[in-house]
Amino acid sequence: MSVRPIARLAGLGVYSPEHVVTNQDFERSLDTSDQWIVERTGIRERRWAAEGETLASMCKTASERAMQRAGITAPDVDAIVLGTASADRLLPSTACDLQAILGAERAAAFDISAACSGFLYGLTIAQGLVAASGYRNVLVIGAEKLSAIADPTDRSTAILFGDGAGAAVVQPADGDGRGILSTFIRSDGKLGDYLCRPSGGTARPFDGAVLQDRSHFIKMAGREVFKAAVLAMSESCDEGLRRAGVTADELDLLIPHQANIRIIEATAKHAGMPMEKVMVNVDRYGNTSAASIPLALAQAESEGRIRPGSLVMLVAFGAGFTWGSTVIRW
Repeated sequence: MSVRPIARLAGLGVYSPEHVVTNQDFERSLDTSDQWIVERTGIRERRWAAEGETLASMCKTASERAMQRAGITAPDVDAIVLGTASADRLLPSTACDLQAILGAERAAAFDISAACSGFLYGLTIAQGLVAASGYRNVLVIGAEKLSAIADPTDRSTAILFGDGAGAAVVQPADGDGRGILSTFIRSDGKLGDYLCRPSGGTARPFDGAVLQDRSHFIKMAGREVFKAAVLAMSESCDEGLRRAGVTADELDLLIPHQANIRIIEATAKHAGMPMEKVMVNVDRYGNTSAASIPLALAQAESEGRIRPGSLVMLVAFGAGFTWGSTVIRW
């Protein structure tokens, strides 16, 4: 089966904060160790936003780099689709704040809440906008400031998360066979309580009790999340390949969500991919949720692991639960 791409990624840009937080930093504040963290997660360090650094400001830098590579400017942008679980404020969307500081006056702008799958959900939406609405330039962003919503006193979650932003300009395909070959997204809301922020929304607004019980921070049932992630990412791999009409042997690189090295290894094993064909940078950035895949994609490109014509599969799983995959001819 030959798939003709509708849309392609014309430019990619990322931003990672300068402030590095190592496992040794956590040893001073939590009952943990570098060995314990590395063995269970593969994480050695992560980046945290500096004081005054907002999600929108990180998105702005990543977006400007993506637009520069795509050869466009802010007035050319038709839509901004921003995947995040850590918006600067509850109202309005961070995408609208980003639109304002970018000067993308013509663009529709909105956030999507799909957690770690947010960038892949965004690519799916962008492809639809290109196909159905004739948009020429859709800015898709995956970005997080998880350091602001992770409980620094909770060893099970504090060590996991980092900050960062990644952006891609999605344009109509050129007809040369390069572009998005398939997208697949799914969710299961019945499992949402396993990974969530219990309070801070309208069901239980912020008050003194919420601040005292710390339920406005991320809570996670690690064992249940691990099992669900492996199953869902395996399904995503199978379905992504089927829809693209390709096999795992044809892939040049698998780029999974960087949550945990053991989840990454299990996903690669199911897909039949040797680890040398799997992008791993969880050791450097930790879990950056929606920013994870664009950060890894940009690093893979900069290191020459993907080149024009490479066949790449992106696969993610996140709170919701949400999951999905995207196969791209680069």
